[in-house]
Amino acid sequence: MDTEEKEFYNAVLIAAAIIGFIMLYFIVSMIMQHRKSRRLSKDRILAEIKTLENERRRIASDLHDEIGPLLSTVKFQIAHLDGGTDEMQHLIRSSGKHIDTIIQRMREISTDLMPYMLERKGLVWAIQDFINRIQQNGALKIVFKHHLKKRLTADIELNVYRIVQEILHNTIKHAKANLLTIVLEENDGVLRLQTADNGIGFDFQEVVKQNSGLGLLNLQSRIEVMKGTVRMPLLNNGKGVTYTFEIPVKGDKK
Repeated sequence: MDTEEKEFYNAVLIAAAIIGFIMLYFIVSMIMQHRKSRRLSKDRILAEIKTLENERRRIASDLHDEIGPLLSTVKFQIAHLDGGTDEMQHLIRSSGKHIDTIIQRMREISTDLMPYMLERKGLVWAIQDFINRIQQNGALKIVFKHHLKKRLTADIELNVYRIVQEILHNTIKHAKANLLTIVLEENDGVLRLQTADNGIGFDFQEVVKQNSGLGLLNLQSRIEVMKGTVRMPLLNNGKGVTYTFEIPVKGDKK
């Protein structure tokens, strides 16, 4: 190989090395940017969830501490009105019953917004309490099986509770099911939540495309924040809906 060929060969090698370096630089930059975007996205989702929960806590507190006592005062005052006629006495009694219904419904809303049972006794107790309230109408039978060895961090317990809450509401509203099974267990540092109903199922992609799947997207967002995974149905098979969530909880003991 003469000198000119060697110089040409070396120039090709240098050019190839430069091009390879540039390509590698752009690939690494894209990967780093993607990771940064995912990190920023998770931070944004986490901030939105915290804002939502804080607002729920505030509204629940207002209902419990302000509106509740006010309604009780109104009921007391109505009960002590001078019912001169039978019609007036009937109206007073009827008004008192209506206020009792409003107070009861307000307490239910307050509990849904901020489950105090969750803070006091933990995830299993809170889910069971919610199920007991849901099953009062008898339309949906719910079987809850749990094998939790310990309490989890407050954030994980709250997010998992919200996931169960969302699935229960969706099942009642859309599934046309009469049976829902919920299994909650923890093994080897992984929390596993599985739900299955015997309803009509649904097309996940179609629901999202119609912008009616905000609840489902909320499930995914909460799982992503907890660095977990979720398997959910993609097609309507007419055999019900099964969700499987897996969340790392190692080291989360309180």
